[in-house]
Amino acid sequence: MSKLKLGLYWAASCGGCEISFLEIHEKILDILEVVDIVFWPCILDFKYKDVEAMPDGAIDVCLFNGAIRNEENERIARLLRRKSKILVAHGACSMLGGIPGLANLFTREEILDRVYVTTESTDNPEGTIPRGTAKTGDGGETELPDLYAAARALDQVVDVDYTMPGCPPAEHQTWAVCQAIAAGNLPPAGSIIGAGEKTVCDECTLVKEGKKVGKFMRPHEVLSDGRSCLMEQGIVCLGPATRSGCGAQCMTASMPCRGCYGPAGEGGDQGSKMVDLLGSLVDSDEEEKIHDTVDGVADPAGSFYRFSLPTSILGRSNKQESTRLEQPSAEELKK
Repeated sequence: MSKLKLGLYWAASCGGCEISFLEIHEKILDILEVVDIVFWPCILDFKYKDVEAMPDGAIDVCLFNGAIRNEENERIARLLRRKSKILVAHGACSMLGGIPGLANLFTREEILDRVYVTTESTDNPEGTIPRGTAKTGDGGETELPDLYAAARALDQVVDVDYTMPGCPPAEHQTWAVCQAIAAGNLPPAGSIIGAGEKTVCDECTLVKEGKKVGKFMRPHEVLSDGRSCLMEQGIVCLGPATRSGCGAQCMTASMPCRGCYGPAGEGGDQGSKMVDLLGSLVDSDEEEKIHDTVDGVADPAGSFYRFSLPTSILGRSNKQESTRLEQPSAEELKK
């Protein structure tokens, strides 16, 4: 029997999803018995031209991690969609927009100015910002991909067959998905794989006693007792609004859930659910007191939408011009 052809790629991401695939350790040898890796530029010397030369549908399964942040990300996403029978949005950035998506709160110009001019460690007296083409060390020029005004999740650009949440996906879930791929035992198209059906809160072993809260704090502002529900200690935790599957690893270490597995259940908006939940936990029946306490949460957008801003009801800052990447048609995907 011929081996499955597997591709892996990262777009706008940190590389943690690439590492998560390696975290199955020696089990990767079992995978390689039934899979040939035909594209993985992070690990091996593959070129885009190698993929372009493949027949359409030549890759059986492609794990695509990272958000769509620039022209190159979109171009390769469309290329891998054509070349792959099954395209998996691998990890929070690809599934939800991820950490790169937090930049959607700012304009493209604000981002470039901050990164290349005004950071405390930047030495750029001429205020040079790389655009279009740039000089190389050997005196030549290289073309830089166009930075989009907003980051997008993969399925906002191309059709996606499966999504696999996590930042990065937990090792045991990655292994389970690898086994399913190798055995040809994937669920119906459109499913979320490598995750549970409940919430992270359901997996958490910290004790819930129904306590009310007078103030919400960030993790560094209070020392957890290591036993009680973090929310009941006044630490904002997204466990009640986040899909299970990670094993509640963060809460086990007395750190709050940050929401990287995305909305629980049938989806919805994590931030909206958290605002409702926080309001119900406030130690007061007075509407004004409830509003004041919830409004006291530091950085609500960054706290409630750390991984899901591009796919949330917020989407992006209204300061920016609209450059939404429309979902291409089936005919466009074949081009």
